[in-house]
Amino acid sequence: MSIVTVQLGQCGNQIGFEVFDALLRDSQSSHGLCCKRENEAYQASCKERFFSEEENGVPVARAVLVDMEPKVINQTLSKAAQSGRWKYGQHACFCQKQGSGNNWAYGYSVHGPRHEESIMNLIRKEVEKCDSFSGFFIIMSMAGGTGSGIGAFVTQNLQDQYSNSLKMNQIIWPYGTGEVIVQNYNSILTLSHLYRSSDALLVHENDAVHKICAKLMNIKQISFSDINQVLAHQLGSVFQPTYSAESSFHYRRNPLEGFKDPALYTSWLEPVNAFNVWKTQRAFSKYEKSAVLVSNSQFLVKPLDMIVGKAWNMFASKAYIHQYTKFGIEEEDFLDSFTSLEQVVASYCNL
Repeated sequence: MSIVTVQLGQCGNQIGFEVFDALLRDSQSSHGLCCKRENEAYQASCKERFFSEEENGVPVARAVLVDMEPKVINQTLSKAAQSGRWKYGQHACFCQKQGSGNNWAYGYSVHGPRHEESIMNLIRKEVEKCDSFSGFFIIMSMAGGTGSGIGAFVTQNLQDQYSNSLKMNQIIWPYGTGEVIVQNYNSILTLSHLYRSSDALLVHENDAVHKICAKLMNIKQISFSDINQVLAHQLGSVFQPTYSAESSFHYRRNPLEGFKDPALYTSWLEPVNAFNVWKTQRAFSKYEKSAVLVSNSQFLVKPLDMIVGKAWNMFASKAYIHQYTKFGIEEEDFLDSFTSLEQVVASYCNL
């Protein structure tokens, strides 16, 4: 089953490159800590899922790259080509209108609709290359400006045109200390739109990944490249080809027994249905043993409630609202976003 990745904006394109590079480096490794037949099946499954047929012996990523200026896309294409292991095929790049700034509303209401046909045609061509298409993996920033606006717009279009296909958005939760002065506005607008059009949001917090780099990896001067590589490793392990299995790990004490505790789950969901195990004998990224947990929990209630609260305080004083209304995002759109996300917070609190 093949997945088409849509990389949006600087954040999406830089992380997307690291994900593909990590996946191919892992799949081309001959170690595997498993038999040759299992390793070959693993490699074939990984390539079918993320790469199309090879061109001149080089796998081509099943991806569409979208950004508002050529610099990041050109750098991403060049890094992939220079690796000699794989390359990109389809990509789109649209120069940003002068004077629009890094603006969510411009991306969603102007830039997205203006280039809708071109972007969706590139995506359609990539989908048509798949013998067995399963869905989309969309990588984007949550709090960025124009890129996040286009990301919300493109995801909405994917829902309209591919309603039966999975749409998973990987979003980067902004630093709590702030990166962009209007990041809380951008975040609530992005989240509320994705909540309506995406099937799943896979969230990574910049602050949490930063701590991994500092405390676990002991990196002194942490760069975005360091953070992106950690994200790529986590995402690669999530997408590693696996098969469904019972919790039958050969340890003196089964580390998964704790997940069978009914107290961990909402009352209307049985533990047997709430917790699934997928495994493979094939090692990932040279680790003899590794595990990854993807959970749908109350973990994000506090940071989500905080972002909604900060955005509301700004909205109540009408701060920076003009940057959005001049491109078609009205105050009613903000109110709809607040209402939607407050309902999400309330629903998770009641689990």
